Amino acid sequence: MHLPDHTLLIVDDEKNTREGLRLSLEDEFDVYVAANLVEAEEVLKSESIDVMLTDLRLGGESGLDLIDRALAQPQPPVCILMTAYGSVDVAVEAMKKGAYDYVSKPLNIDELEIVIKRAIRSRAVERENVALKAQVSDRYGLENLIGRSVVMRPVFETVRQVAPTRATVLIEGESGTGKELVGRAIHHLSGRPKSKLVTVHCAALSEQLLESELFGHERGAFTGAVERRIGRFEEADGGTLFLDEIGEIDANIQVKLLRALGERTIERLGSNKPVNVDVRVVAATNKDLGEMVREGTFRDDLYFRLNVVSIRMPPLRERKEDIVLLVDAFLKEFAEENGKPPMELTAEAMQMLLDYDWPGNVRELRTVIEHGVVMSNTGKIGLRHLPHFLRDGSLGGLRSGSGKRVALSGVAAVSVEPEDLNLAKMEERLIRLALDRTGGNRTEAAKRLGISRRTMHRKLKEMGLEE
Repeated sequence: MHLPDHTLLIVDDEKNTREGLRLSLEDEFDVYVAANLVEAEEVLKSESIDVMLTDLRLGGESGLDLIDRALAQPQPPVCILMTAYGSVDVAVEAMKKGAYDYVSKPLNIDELEIVIKRAIRSRAVERENVALKAQVSDRYGLENLIGRSVVMRPVFETVRQVAPTRATVLIEGESGTGKELVGRAIHHLSGRPKSKLVTVHCAALSEQLLESELFGHERGAFTGAVERRIGRFEEADGGTLFLDEIGEIDANIQVKLLRALGERTIERLGSNKPVNVDVRVVAATNKDLGEMVREGTFRDDLYFRLNVVSIRMPPLRERKEDIVLLVDAFLKEFAEENGKPPMELTAEAMQMLLDYDWPGNVRELRTVIEHGVVMSNTGKIGLRHLPHFLRDGSLGGLRSGSGKRVALSGVAAVSVEPEDLNLAKMEERLIRLALDRTGGNRTEAAKRLGISRRTMHRKLKEMGLEE
């Protein structure tokens, strides 16, 4: 294994030893030599050294002192100690000071090469870990929440304040506003960022599956339970459990979740043995839980448990001054991801984004920018590179006779031509569009349309979409 790009500093006060080591190792490494601490420090300050191999005794000086100074450098080398006075005590002291390993004289060159190469691999892994931690910090830290608008300031302030605590947090806001990003930021800035962050999307599972997902089950607890399964509460023990769409859980799960939060214990399905869990819960919802409490569809005691600290994520239409910042971030992300040159929007394209009401919020904006990056073969994204619904007015507000758009209370609108002005047809198109935009969630679609669930049910029957 030839490693000519890796640097090695040999420090020994005996000229024959250091020169002999240089001759033996210079085919494999870029070798520097020093006879004492002063010469060694000069090399360390002027060169980037991967591995330092130093003798224990350097005249009247100590190689252990040199290890201290080497490890204090901005980019410290991996340190290996050579000694003819090898002993357990010397090895322990060297390791305490941060040495990677030690070798005894007389040296076996082949064995020494193995130790050096292993040290280089260790350094590479360490650097990679530092880089990965930096990436994780950039991706999941507060830095990933983009915004300078007045309505975003309380979000940043609350996240910083609550993150280091154990308090349960409820994040409220429309779909696509970035609630999960806030949850990740809270976990990353907490006192337990090295522990697990476990996410459960509550709306995606049936009652029994969700109960098993959260609390686990014993073998034979239900049909198909062929072995014990650890639930997400146990998986997140010592870390954070993020419960998305918490407003979708039914009464039975609400009771068990309330107990888990209050007593910090859970029971697997098919067992009555309590399991202690140390979990910080962060929940998110696009529903008004307070209204659900008043309607009797959500337990008030669970609501109070979850709502120790609340964070409201504002919709994008309330923070349009952040659109330019978000666009810049998404342009950079998708240009790099798709191997494109740096990109920017034309003034007309940017104005169109600023005029749009963004019913899908930041998630929708992100998708639009990805579309533009993919469709453009130059460094510019113009109107023709944006999705059709933005260009032809099929979403984002009905066009009046003057060409202006009319807001529809958060529901993406449909395009209207003069010959299409049939109220019943328009109503059906709006209902279908609302259902499509909410993934078939009739309650949410009714809310966006400004009608009751009973009215939605009746209109779906009239349309032949529900029996």
